[in-house]
Amino acid sequence: MVAQRTLHIGRKRPPVPEARRGSGSPTLRRRELGAKLRALRNERGLTVDQVSERLLCSPSKVSRMETGQRGATARDIRDLCELYEVANPDERARLARLAVEGKQQGWWQSYELVDLATYVGLEEAATAIRSFKSTTVPGLLQTAPYARVIHESAALDFSSERIDQFVQARMARQQALTKESPLQLWAVLDEPVLHRLVGGYRVMRDQLRQLAEVAEMPNVTIQIVPFSIGAHPAMESSFDILDLGTVAPSVVYVEGMAGNTYLERAQDLERYEKAFEILRGAALGPQESLELITETAVRYNRAVVRAG
Repeated sequence: MVAQRTLHIGRKRPPVPEARRGSGSPTLRRRELGAKLRALRNERGLTVDQVSERLLCSPSKVSRMETGQRGATARDIRDLCELYEVANPDERARLARLAVEGKQQGWWQSYELVDLATYVGLEEAATAIRSFKSTTVPGLLQTAPYARVIHESAALDFSSERIDQFVQARMARQQALTKESPLQLWAVLDEPVLHRLVGGYRVMRDQLRQLAEVAEMPNVTIQIVPFSIGAHPAMESSFDILDLGTVAPSVVYVEGMAGNTYLERAQDLERYEKAFEILRGAALGPQESLELITETAVRYNRAVVRAG
C-alpha cells in the first residue's frame, strides 16, 4: 500500500467531491458494458447493421453503445438480451446494472469539462497510464500556476472564473496518484518540456521541483528524452496509453489542436506501445532524468534570485 502524500508545490488541492469516494467511473462502466455487448453480438455472428435493423434504431447508436460513447437504457438491455439470447438472469442483471452505473454522474462532471470529460473518466478508471509529452508537463504532474498558464494560453475566450474551475479540476485529478490503490504513471517527456518557459522562471522552477518530488513516488516513473537523441518517432505528437485492467480494452488518447482522438483498435494500440517502448529506451534512466530535472530547476532558481 502506498502511503497518502500531499504535494506541497503550488496551490493546495481542492478536495474531491464525496461522490467520487468508493465509486467506479461511469465511463469505465459504459466501456465494460460495450465490450460485453460487442462480444455477445460477435458470438451470434451478427453485424451492427443487422442489430440496428432488428432494434429499429440507427447503426451509429449500436456502435456508440459498444464503444461506450453513449449509455444504454433499460429497454436497450432488454431488447439486446432477447436478440442475443441471454437466458442467464444473473448475466441479464449484470448488464442492466452496468447500464445504470454508466449513467451516473462522475465527480468531474461538476466541473463542466466538456471536451475532456471522456478522458478524465478514463483516467479515473485507469490502473496505469503510459504518457509521452513533447511540449508540456502531463496534467497529473502540473502545479496550479503552471496549469493556469497552460489554460490561459489555450482558452482565450474563457473567463478567469472558468479557468479557475479548470485548474481546480486538474488539481483534483492528481489525487489519483496518492489514493489507497494509486494510479501507476510512467511519463516520458521530451527535453524541451523542461526548457519551455511557461509562466516565467519562478513558475518553471516550482514546476520542476514538483516533478523531482513526484519522481520519488514508488508508483511514478519519469524519464527525459534528451536533445542528444535527435529525431524520434513522436517528435510532433503527445499521447497517453490508458490501461483499464481486465474489464475493458486499453485506449490510446492523442491530443491536438484539431481535436482529441481515442484509438482502440488492436493495431493502433500496438503501434503506440511500440513507439512508447522506443522512447522509453532512448530516454535517460529515471535517476539520470531526476538529476537533469533538478539541475534545470537550480538554473531557474538562479534566474529568480537574479531578478530579485
